[in-house]
Amino acid sequence: MTLTLFLLALTVLWIIIGTTKFKLHPFFVLLYAAIGLGLLAQIPAESLIPLITKGFGKTSESIGLLIVFGTLIGLFLEQSGATKTIAHSILKSLSRLPLPYAISAIGYVVAIPVFCDSAFVILSALNKTLANESKTPRLALTIALSTGLFAPHVLVPPTPGPLAAAAQLELQNLGLLIVLGGLVALILVLVGGFYAQHLAKNVRVQDTHKTPLDKASSSAQENSASDAPQNSTKVLPGIYHALSPIVIPILLMALGSIMKYTAPNLGPINDIITLMCAPDAALFIGVLLAMNLGFDNQDNSSKYTLIQQGLKIAAPILLITAMGGALGGVIKELPLTEYLSGYSALEQFGLILPFGIAALLKTAQGSSTVAIITTASIIFPILGQLGLTSELDKVWAIIAIGTGSMTVSHANDSYFWIVSQMGEIDVKTAYRHHTLATLIQGFTGLVVVNLLFYLSKLWV
Repeated sequence: MTLTLFLLALTVLWIIIGTTKFKLHPFFVLLYAAIGLGLLAQIPAESLIPLITKGFGKTSESIGLLIVFGTLIGLFLEQSGATKTIAHSILKSLSRLPLPYAISAIGYVVAIPVFCDSAFVILSALNKTLANESKTPRLALTIALSTGLFAPHVLVPPTPGPLAAAAQLELQNLGLLIVLGGLVALILVLVGGFYAQHLAKNVRVQDTHKTPLDKASSSAQENSASDAPQNSTKVLPGIYHALSPIVIPILLMALGSIMKYTAPNLGPINDIITLMCAPDAALFIGVLLAMNLGFDNQDNSSKYTLIQQGLKIAAPILLITAMGGALGGVIKELPLTEYLSGYSALEQFGLILPFGIAALLKTAQGSSTVAIITTASIIFPILGQLGLTSELDKVWAIIAIGTGSMTVSHANDSYFWIVSQMGEIDVKTAYRHHTLATLIQGFTGLVVVNLLFYLSKLWV
């Protein structure tokens, strides 16, 4: 038992050092971790590579298309201007709310199909304009956007982290994860909005700091914008069209989950609906809807170029996620369940253990996705000992891992630098507010998910 735990700790330590100290690509860090752990655990050499290949392939099979389709949806939403339509519509609909809450709501919706770092870049210009027009401290809106984007990124599929965790924990009901992950993410987004509103009331507009690099960058962007042709403005899609690639796949997956338990058998109609409501098919329908946003039917060359870009973006994400599955395959061969079967006290840790491991990994090496993948691999063999055996229990475990992976975003996290640079705030201020806000969100998430977990036990 001691040796097994030591090897797991050594593997986690290598992942931290490999990604932070040696700056290796996460794909190779996870590959070396899988090989090293297998050899140190005395898994026969002739079995180790097939085991890694099987874990890699199983994860790719489970979520490969989901990652590709989710990436394509996000890219088409960005390029068509649909994200701007969604943002402006939310601002108009929530005009009675304080501006930081409205910005947080924008982040919540946009982050589901678009990765949080890309979405922040896309929306940072809108943030700046709103701050100037409303005389609201830009720092407050920056934190509102960063926290609004972060929570859905780690909790709501089709982003890679939650998808990978679902695959690792062999979750069958992805729709349930979307609904409950979305609920917890909404709560955490409101927490971020509350913190940002506090800043808006207590920070003067002129207190937002610009570094010389930021000023030069802003000046260059303004000059570039002024030199750009004025007739190149793109007509933005309507709000219903803009939302359709997000909303329709979610509704289809939710319908598929409901039909498993409530729908009568309608023969071939059932087969058609079941096919359309499968997560892969639902997201593919989202891709088809997204491809028609802001593009002429004859504009196939532009669509082809965007698809190529999307595949290039999705490829490394898929490779890293699948290699996390390979590491998970090796970890599953360790006799953790056998060793821990006699430890009845382990159940007392419940969701705190997956949260804690993910938080440790996130804080140490920076990547939320790597933290989620690694934690899910470690947790899967001991789900029974933690008392997390049902589909609903697995969903709570994934949400606990996701909230842990928010805790905390600091200098070793690329998102931290995107927020600080695009938000034009210095590093000290980013630590003081962005990092603190993610810490508050993470521990609030731990409390919320534990509360919902125990309430669900009373209901079931």
